[in-house]
Amino acid sequence: MLVSEAVLQRQSIRSFSNQAVSNKLIRELLELASRSPSGGNLQPWKIFVINGPSMKEFLSFQEQWNKPEKPAYDIYPPKLKEPYRTSRFELGEQMYQLLGIPRDDKNARIEQVMKNFQFFGAPCALFCFVDKQMGAPQWSDLGMFLQTFMLLAKEAGLDTCAQEAWSMKQDSVSKYVKAEDSDTLFCGMAIGYRDETAIINSLKSERRPLNEWAKFL
Repeated sequence: MLVSEAVLQRQSIRSFSNQAVSNKLIRELLELASRSPSGGNLQPWKIFVINGPSMKEFLSFQEQWNKPEKPAYDIYPPKLKEPYRTSRFELGEQMYQLLGIPRDDKNARIEQVMKNFQFFGAPCALFCFVDKQMGAPQWSDLGMFLQTFMLLAKEAGLDTCAQEAWSMKQDSVSKYVKAEDSDTLFCGMAIGYRDETAIINSLKSERRPLNEWAKFL
């Protein structure tokens, strides 16, 4: 598979089959992804993988967690300006329309959002942490690492969904994976094989035209 093919075929999958994913494959992909660039070669990513039995254990742990949690960070700025606000709104509406969930059915929309915390049924997942000392440049390194991993996963026949929503569960996730107190949770990522029958997996987010965000001088 060409890199360009992996880029075009990668998408956020929100319904997975129960087909198992081998830890051996995930190890291989993580090793390759570690070749991602990072300023000063800091390699700031800290990865925890849950798979198979540990996935079941983790989801059970989450169900039993009853303490309030403070989000690790604001996923979106509180007053999101244009064109970002419209991009976010349109994607949500496209998804709910595809699922046949009207705007006034708040419960159904919340139910869909909560599927994030089941990894959309994926049998495997990872959590990405970073030391709290690190700043914006190192957080951008995390993005490069995760994108590299997702493209490699696509080449290997796997699907993924990067999930910043897990930052809302920092306390419980940190407790389960035994993260250091000096680390903060950036995101989770669902990993597996897509459910080919799920209509939600036909959702393909739009991209703004090149001339809106790039200038050739």
